[in-house]
Amino acid sequence: MSELRKLTLIVVILVAIIGLLTAFVPNMIGITPQWGGADAAAVSKIGEIIEYKPWILPLWEPPSGEIETFLFSLQAAIGAGIIGYIAGLYTGRKEKKRDRI
Repeated sequence: MSELRKLTLIVVILVAIIGLLTAFVPNMIGITPQWGGADAAAVSKIGEIIEYKPWILPLWEPPSGEIETFLFSLQAAIGAGIIGYIAGLYTGRKEKKRDRI
């Protein structure tokens, strides 16, 4: 096994261990983690500090959280596709230029 493969395997194992520790250790020591988004935390903190009133209202409110999650995932997939296309385009151009030389 090459050194790069060994290093990659070690890093993957360490990341998995850190993920498992993060998920299970708080419960084992009696702490219940409060999972929540940064947006909700920011809104609650702003509400504590000042009386906040939104300037504008959304044009359309999704009927359920699942549809909101789907639209967010779709947006992320489209963005990743565009970034992947551009990265592939530039990589292909670089290889084509290298092959001509």
